[in-house]
Amino acid sequence: METVPQDRILPAAGLRRRLGLPLLVLYGTGVTVGAGIYVLIGAVAGHAGVYASWAFALAAAVMALTAASYAELATRYPVSAGEAAYVRAAFNSRFLSRTVGSLRLAIGIISAGAVTVGGAGYLGQLITLPAPVIVVAIVAALGVVAAWGILESVMLAGFLTLIETGGLVWIIVSAIHSDVSFSSALFTPPPLDGGTFSGITFAGVLAFFAFVGFEDLANVVEEAKSPQRDIPWAMALTLLITSVLYVLIAAISVSAVPPSVLAGSTAPLSLVFGAVARISPTTFSVIAVVSTLNTVLAQMTMTARVIYGMAQQGDLPGLVGRVHSRTGTPLIATGMVMLSVAALALIFPLERLAEGTSLATLLMFAVVNLSLLRIRARHTRSDPAAVRVPLWIASLGLVSCVLMIGTALFTA
Repeated sequence: METVPQDRILPAAGLRRRLGLPLLVLYGTGVTVGAGIYVLIGAVAGHAGVYASWAFALAAAVMALTAASYAELATRYPVSAGEAAYVRAAFNSRFLSRTVGSLRLAIGIISAGAVTVGGAGYLGQLITLPAPVIVVAIVAALGVVAAWGILESVMLAGFLTLIETGGLVWIIVSAIHSDVSFSSALFTPPPLDGGTFSGITFAGVLAFFAFVGFEDLANVVEEAKSPQRDIPWAMALTLLITSVLYVLIAAISVSAVPPSVLAGSTAPLSLVFGAVARISPTTFSVIAVVSTLNTVLAQMTMTARVIYGMAQQGDLPGLVGRVHSRTGTPLIATGMVMLSVAALALIFPLERLAEGTSLATLLMFAVVNLSLLRIRARHTRSDPAAVRVPLWIASLGLVSCVLMIGTALFTA
């Protein structure tokens, strides 16, 4: 097994530290919210039915365990392409780090492709253009923003995040003041029969895609002003905000619109908004477009940083990680991401992309938890600046990810 010098996982010069805690939370929340509830509520409701909120709660619980492992590892090794660095530190193998880094790249690209398809569905409610034209326009426009600069990208993402979370809050407030009762969907536990459990579990795998985003914070760590302090807080706040929003919105959605109708819609939350707010769904489609565009932008920005980080660590050619002197961004990496996202969005349907993203993410999270267990077993001392989590949390994170992968493959 090829060994790698440990100094190759230290931060490299090139990216600029311009992000404080508020922007990090907005970035994490934005990429997470747009990737999930706006795009996937229909698919989750199609499998879990009236228990869709339980599927989101299950996904949140699994994600929280792994988030704790990420918080420690991101402060131990504050570098882009973090997952590759964690595996390298744990197993001292370039082959394994390159494999995990490539998996992270695939997740970012597939996820962005899935959300692009969802965004095109909402945008298609507003303008009359062929879906492929909409897809290409979305990717090209957001690619330009991602190449412009990290501060500009995250500030735009932060502004869009306020809009997309405002849309979800609007639905919640409207539901509270409407005649839609969602307390039963929120608090009634599902029956313990095999069919219901299987549906909720598979829906939980799809819902897991809705939480993809918090780990993106580990890959902009080199651009955080105070990574040791702010990255763990940003991860925790991102998960808390999105979990509360998702569970409430899922309960409202299946109470206001039949799950089968949600499952068959290309713009499911627009239907929910129309049902609870008594306003034309077109109004909400504008917010949904903003939300999905925000996620695509954040995923493209993050994935370009993974390419940069892998190049800095020697896992990819140095050329692809070159940072432009004026923009301070990896332009070649951003261009590669743009082309890949557009290709996937033009070829594959939404649910296939979301399922693939979820399974790949679960696999990567299992490896991340295993890496922390391995590192802690080999090192008795912890970096005094690093977050330190109980090992039983990392162990449960590993087991829960493996169980969800097995359940998804068994029930698919």
